[in-house]
Amino acid sequence: MTTETVDAGPRANAFYFAAWRWHFYAGLYVAPFLIMLAVTGLIMLWVSATTELNGERGYVAVAGAPQAVSTQVAAALTAVPGGTVSQYIAPMGPDRVAVFKVDAGDASTTVVVDPYTATVRETFPWQGGWYELANDIHGSLLIGNIGDILIEIAASLGIILVVTGVYLWWPRGGARAQLTPDLAAKGRGWWKSIHQVTGIWAAAVMVVFLISGLSWTGVWGAKFVQAWNTFPAEKWDNVPLSDAVHATMNHQASNDVAWTLEQTPVPLSGSLAGTAGVRGDVTIDSVTDFADGLGFDRRYQVNLPADETGVWTVSHDSMSNDGPAPSADRTIHIDQFTGRVLADVRYADYSVYARAMAYGIAFHEGDMGAWNMVLNTMFCLSIIFMSVSGLVMWWKRRPAGAFRLAAPPPPANLGLWKGAALLMVVLGVMFPLAGAALLAAIVLDLAVLQYLPGLKRVLS
Repeated sequence: MTTETVDAGPRANAFYFAAWRWHFYAGLYVAPFLIMLAVTGLIMLWVSATTELNGERGYVAVAGAPQAVSTQVAAALTAVPGGTVSQYIAPMGPDRVAVFKVDAGDASTTVVVDPYTATVRETFPWQGGWYELANDIHGSLLIGNIGDILIEIAASLGIILVVTGVYLWWPRGGARAQLTPDLAAKGRGWWKSIHQVTGIWAAAVMVVFLISGLSWTGVWGAKFVQAWNTFPAEKWDNVPLSDAVHATMNHQASNDVAWTLEQTPVPLSGSLAGTAGVRGDVTIDSVTDFADGLGFDRRYQVNLPADETGVWTVSHDSMSNDGPAPSADRTIHIDQFTGRVLADVRYADYSVYARAMAYGIAFHEGDMGAWNMVLNTMFCLSIIFMSVSGLVMWWKRRPAGAFRLAAPPPPANLGLWKGAALLMVVLGVMFPLAGAALLAAIVLDLAVLQYLPGLKRVLS
């Protein structure tokens, strides 16, 4: 976005100035979003590690056999007069509490119950804490689809930021790889060294975070990768399907069902379809007895039928932090009248990308152990530092007293950096909203700023 050019000289220098220019402009847009994502990510990481999101980490004294789940349901309903139980979260272990989601009107309440005494331990609003607020900001900026689009643009441009950043760091002329900062440098050189080294160590993790995050977005995620990796309901033998998809089981900004199932229709109750499952009367007791017999590692969740065509859904997946291994993911739908299993989807049934997503989500959320939490914490802090250090470097190189962005100039011999432009085009096609943002910048430069030299100089 400038008429000034620099004689880039050799081909490598032309590529360098082209990459630097793309890196600069992408960073202008991406940096505030990266800071937001890192800060909210840290909040969610540590809130989930140190507090009880649904109260499920509470301990109880083991005293004989637990009460029937139906007895626990009755206790939960006494805490919310006029309510109905819509979800049951099984205890994480024999000495842990049981959790119920009780709906009353437009409000939902978490009711924590001692499974041995069937007494209510505590109640609080369902998913109404700091974690949920941070999660909503993290996914939509609290402004719905518009926020989702803005974040998707930033995450897509973040891929370009990583590619150009690695190229700018790459050692030239046979120099050894710069994997440690030059602490003897002064001024802007010191900041540049720290920025580059931090970036190169964080680059691979950043790509994992960006790709796994983009897989949830409304365009690249929902229309491309998720659409192509959605579990096909046709695999279920002659099972009647509803108009609702699994995503309707999510709660507000929280994604509670397996990624690969979100766009898959939910089966309907009321037929003779399916395979043998719950025997006898189909109740919360018989369904949970059936689920207990499946041998889930740690907790599982049961969603009760919402109406006369709804199904019982038993799920255990990494998206809901249910267990230590994403490969143990499993979602089962049970006919509320016959008790027959209408659908049983396991990790082995996922596509290759969906399997990667199951692990990517667990890694993204820091669920794979203490090392994962430490790594994610360091990564989030490094993202904040890189964004701030990029701003400091820009501030130090800008012309004193000049009211302009001071963007890196494009190389004069434009013919030598067509490869860099082609790379941007390829990345733009792979990530449509990044391509749209790049195209908008080009149109702005060629069709608008050409006629506004004053504004063009400010943006250059």
